[in-house]
Amino acid sequence: MAASSHNLFPRSPTRSYDSSPVSSATSPRPQSHYLNSFMGQNIRSNPGHAPQPIGIPPMPSGAQSSFQSFTPVTASSMMGRESLASNDSGVSTPGLSSAQLSANVQAQKRAYRQRRKDPSCDACRERKVKCDATETTSCSECSSRNVKCQFTKETNRRMSSIKQVQDLEKQMERVRRENSSLRRSLAERTGGEHMEVDAEAAGELAVRLPDMNSEPRKRKRTMSLIQDHQTRAVFRGVSKGLMKAPALYRPWPAAAISEHARPRLPPKMTTDNLIRTYYASVHVMTPIVHWPTFQHDVERLYHSNDLAQVPSPWLAMFFAVLAVGSLFSTDPVPDRAVQAGEFMEVSKSLMDPWANDYVLDDVRGLFLLTVALYEMNLKSAAWKWLGKAIRCAQDLELHLEVGARSRVDADMRRRVWWAIYILDRTLSLDLGRPFMIEDGDCDVVLPEPCDDHLLLESEAPIVRPNTSALTQFMHAILNVVRSFTALRKAFSSPVIERSQLATFDGHFNTCQNLFPPLLDPSNRESIAPHVLMPFVYLLNARLHLHRHNLSPSCPHEARAEAVEQCTAVAYDTARLMERSSASLADSATTLLVTHLFRSTLFLLLRGCREQATTCLRVLSSVHERRDAAAACGRYISFFVNILRTKQHEAVDRLPRPALPGYPPQSGLIHPRAVQESLMRDEELLLYVSADMQAGTESSWVWVGAERDPAIPPAPATSRGLGSVDKRTGLTAEERKDWGGWEELIESVRGLGPTTTQNTIPHYALAPALLPAQTLPPIVVEQQQKANIPRSSTTGTGTGTDSNKNSPTPGAGGSSRSTERISIANII
Repeated sequence: MAASSHNLFPRSPTRSYDSSPVSSATSPRPQSHYLNSFMGQNIRSNPGHAPQPIGIPPMPSGAQSSFQSFTPVTASSMMGRESLASNDSGVSTPGLSSAQLSANVQAQKRAYRQRRKDPSCDACRERKVKCDATETTSCSECSSRNVKCQFTKETNRRMSSIKQVQDLEKQMERVRRENSSLRRSLAERTGGEHMEVDAEAAGELAVRLPDMNSEPRKRKRTMSLIQDHQTRAVFRGVSKGLMKAPALYRPWPAAAISEHARPRLPPKMTTDNLIRTYYASVHVMTPIVHWPTFQHDVERLYHSNDLAQVPSPWLAMFFAVLAVGSLFSTDPVPDRAVQAGEFMEVSKSLMDPWANDYVLDDVRGLFLLTVALYEMNLKSAAWKWLGKAIRCAQDLELHLEVGARSRVDADMRRRVWWAIYILDRTLSLDLGRPFMIEDGDCDVVLPEPCDDHLLLESEAPIVRPNTSALTQFMHAILNVVRSFTALRKAFSSPVIERSQLATFDGHFNTCQNLFPPLLDPSNRESIAPHVLMPFVYLLNARLHLHRHNLSPSCPHEARAEAVEQCTAVAYDTARLMERSSASLADSATTLLVTHLFRSTLFLLLRGCREQATTCLRVLSSVHERRDAAAACGRYISFFVNILRTKQHEAVDRLPRPALPGYPPQSGLIHPRAVQESLMRDEELLLYVSADMQAGTESSWVWVGAERDPAIPPAPATSRGLGSVDKRTGLTAEERKDWGGWEELIESVRGLGPTTTQNTIPHYALAPALLPAQTLPPIVVEQQQKANIPRSSTTGTGTGTDSNKNSPTPGAGGSSRSTERISIANII
C-alpha cells in the first residue's frame, strides 16, 4: 500500500462500484454509526429485509442500538466500498485497546469472506485481476500502472435492482387499476356518482347499459319483527298528522269534490272523436289508463250528466285526455290549439294546488298536461309540470314495487311511472337538462305484456292469439330511453371514444330488433303513423349520440365521423318518411318534428338534396299542426342561404386543376374538394349543431358572450295558451320573413351537386338489394293531394354521381333541375 501515496490519479470519490441498495443475501448488516459515518445512503440491506427501490435507503431495525462503537477503517474491511470525499475519510481514534481493534478486524474479515462477489474497479475488471482498492486508497494494480482507480461501470446487481423496481412499478399499477375498479363498483352500488376517479381510470370506464327488458335492481327493505296488526293500527292512529304512512298502507283518500262551478261537458260525438284520436296517437305508446274502465266511466258520466258527484282528480284527467286528443285531431287548424287550450284550462282549474293527498288520477292529469304543453312547443312549461307529476308519483311511491289491491291497479301504477320516466328522459335530453329521476331510486318492474281488454285477475299474462301486446311499443321505447343515463355520463366527456360509440350503437341495434321488421330502412312496405312514432325515439337517440362529437374539443377526424354518422341516421329517417302513410301529418309529434329538423341540416350539409326535400315535405305538412315547425323552417331557410354562400366561396378559393390544351385554372373543381372544405368550416358546423347550443355544458357559441352588448328585452306575449307568438316563439313578422316551405324547397334544389346514395351508410336489420320502386308520395295536405309532386327513390339507386353532373336514373321530375344545376356548376 505504500505505492498508493505516490499515485498521481487518486481514486475518484464520485462513483461507487455499487450504487444499489440491493445486495447479496450473505452480506452482514453493518453497524448504523459506521454506515452513517462512511457509507451515506448506499447501505447493504439485511437478508431478512425486503429489497428497497433505488434511491430509498432502508429503515434501520428497531432492535438496533442508536449508538455503535467506532470502528476504524482498514484496507481489509473496506476493500471495494464506495469512496468518500477526502474530508470524510476515517482516521484512527486514540484510546481504543488493541483487543477491540483486533476483534473489529476479525469481524470485518469474516464479513469480507461472506461476500459472494468482490467488486473491482474499471481497470481490474477489464484486465480480470483481483482488485484490492479501499475507500481511501487506490488498488495496487492502478497504482503500479499509474492510472485512475475509478468505479463507473454498471454491475449485475445494478441491473437486478432495476428489474425489481420495474416489478414493483407493475404491481403498483395493477393495484391502482384494481382500486379504481372497486371505487367504480362502490359508486354504482351506492349511487355515489360524485366519487372521484382519476383521469386515466375515467378514460377506461366501460359503458354499462341495461339488458333488453331487464328489471331494475331490487332495493333492500327493512325486515320487521312485528306481526300484530293491532300494533300497526295503534301506530297509524297515534302518528296521524305527524307523518304519512307509505302509499300502500295509508287510508284511501276520500273523493275530492270541487266547490267551484263544474264545467260543461262537450258533445258526446266530440268526446268520442277526441278519445279515439287520443288512443291512436298517445295511448298506443304510453297506455297510462285502463281503457275498458276509462270507456265505462265516460259512458256513466254522459249517462248521468251529473258532474257534482265525479271526483275532481278523475275529471281533471278526463279533460286533459280531451286536450291531448284535440292536438292530434283532424279538426280545422285554427280550432285545434284553441280547443286544446280551453280543455287544459278546465283541467288545471279542477286540480287543487294545495292538495296534500293524491291519487293515481292526479298523476295522470299532470302527465297529460305535460304532454300537451310539449306538443304545443312550450317546453319549459312542460318541464315544470313534469316536475309536479314526478313529485306526486313519488309521493304515491309509484317508483317502488310495493304491491297493489288488484292486478289491474298494480299494472296501472307501473305504466304511469314508466310513462313519466320516458317523458323525463326524452324532455331532459331534448333541453339539455339533468334528469329528475334517478335510476337507483326506483325498482318497480316493467308493465305486463298484456292487452287491456283481457287483463283479468288471473296470474298469467293474457294476449290475444296472433296479436301483439298493448305495451309492446312501451317496452321498446323503454329499452331505448333507459340507456340515456349512460349516454348522459358519456356526454360529460369532451369526446366520446370510438369504443364507446360502438357499444351504444350495438345496444341501439339490439333495441331496433325489438321493433316490428316493418321499420327496417331496407323494407318497402307502407308504415302506419302509430307504428312509426315509437321508432322515432330510437332515431333521435342515435342522432344525439353522434352529434356530441361535433364540439370543437374533438379532433377533426372525430368531427367528420360524427357528421357521417348523423347523416346516416338522417338518411334512414328520410327513407322511412317516404314510406309513411298520408295520415302522418295528423299523428306527428313534436319529437318527430325536431328530429326531422336536425336530420335535414345534416342532409343538406352532406349534399343529400332529395332526402332533405323529403324531410322538408313532411315538415311542411305538419306546419299548421305543430307549433315547433315554424321555427324549424325559418332556421333551415337561413342555413340553406349560408350553405349556398359557403359553396360559392369554396369554389372561388380552391385551386382549379390544369387541363392540357386549355388556359390555366380552367378545370372543374371536384365536388369532393368542395365538400371537404365545407366540413372544415367552423361556422357551418356551428349552424348544423343547432339546438345543441341550448345547454351550457354542450354549447360553445356563448363562450365570451358576457362581453357582448346588452341583449334587448324580449317583446311581451299575452297570457294563456291561445297566443301563437307564445307557442312558436316568433312574432307575426318573423313567421313570414323566411318565405314559406315551397320557397324553401325550391331553394334547396338550387344547391350544389348531390351525394350518391351508396356513399351514405345506414342502420338496417337485414340490408338487402331492392329493385327500383316508386314509393307513395308525401301528402302535404290531404285536400291538395292531386297537386303534390311524387318523390321517387330506389332502394339501392345510384343517385347522382359525385364525379359526373348527370341526373339520377329514375328520378323522374327532378332530372331537369339536376341538369340545370350541372350547367350552373360548369359555369
